[in-house]
Amino acid sequence: MKQPHSHSLTTSDSAQKAHSVTSAPLPPQGNPLLPVIAQAIAQAGGWLGFEPFMQLALYAPGLGYYANDSTKLGLMPSSGSDFVTAPELSPVFGQLLATQVQEALAHTQTSSIWEFGAGSGALAEQVLDALAAQSVQLDSYHIVDISGSLRQRQQERLARFGNLVRWESRLPSAIQGVVLGNEVLDAMPVQLLARVNGQWQERGVALQDGQLVWQDRPTNARPPLEIESDHDYLTEIHPQAEAFIHTLGQHLERGAAFFIDYGFGESEYYHPQRHMGTLACHRLHQMDDRPLEDVGSKDITAHINFTGIAVAAQDAGFELLGYTSQGHFLLNCGLPEKLAALGLAQRSMASKLVMEHEMGELFKVLGMVKGAAPWPALGFLQGDRLHRL
Repeated sequence: MKQPHSHSLTTSDSAQKAHSVTSAPLPPQGNPLLPVIAQAIAQAGGWLGFEPFMQLALYAPGLGYYANDSTKLGLMPSSGSDFVTAPELSPVFGQLLATQVQEALAHTQTSSIWEFGAGSGALAEQVLDALAAQSVQLDSYHIVDISGSLRQRQQERLARFGNLVRWESRLPSAIQGVVLGNEVLDAMPVQLLARVNGQWQERGVALQDGQLVWQDRPTNARPPLEIESDHDYLTEIHPQAEAFIHTLGQHLERGAAFFIDYGFGESEYYHPQRHMGTLACHRLHQMDDRPLEDVGSKDITAHINFTGIAVAAQDAGFELLGYTSQGHFLLNCGLPEKLAALGLAQRSMASKLVMEHEMGELFKVLGMVKGAAPWPALGFLQGDRLHRL
């Protein structure tokens, strides 16, 4: 599963001075993404912020990690995959989420689902099967995913649902329905901020002697909280994820949204001890802290500041339904009853969804509603942490 660790790009005993560089070896010669990045650096005047670099590394057409044909999602490295997400781990995840979706459809009086970043299509399949088993009538299930290779996998997996499932390349002016996003916010590019010798810098990428290198530049940007103490500190801010929530608010007229991802509230995210940031890379079910290496062939990700997402949601006209750990959310939605009906092997896999040392605590769920009255949503009845945001 994608669980970034707390290591990141530098160490405190190797903290750099402003404008300093730290070299990273380039991928093997012939990587077609490198000339694209080099051109972007040149067009930017020799220095490219990490946010546009990450955008190219993940989404450059045909070349970026999510735009190429690598396997990406799977249970084991032997499949050629890089990580596993909750729906691949156990179908119980989607079945329980469907319980919350069914309630949300009823309360908002809508009949469509919009899923962003649908991965292998496993979550859509699980939700659709579970809703059909409960005789819930859907008008449509829309998938928004910019990865062509993943879209092909989704279409093959979901072919049996016929025209019920539709793929969208852009949002219509008005949406009504329930929005789902499982591990989609963490894949949105972030800005890197580094406080070095008491001065805040934006960390970006440059070319030096044919190598991609880190380079810092002065910036007026700051984390949303003042970081206590004056030690060197590396962190991320999330303008793209927050802008996405604003855009969603502009298009969603009536409905609810549920986002599941790894992350923290603001005070924990920008804790003085979290001085190495949360940025991490994933390849063959291993993590590393070297995003300048093997560009385009591995995932790059960061934890989510859920306070920032919640504030963006309120600014966009949403009302918050709740915020809790994935473990509490799934327990509230009926996990004990599901586990009791499973065999030992299936129960073991499903239990990883809620175990604190697996996915249960690191992953959080944020729910919101727009155009309809809030209600005591099932997934947040016990263990709601909204007051901590």
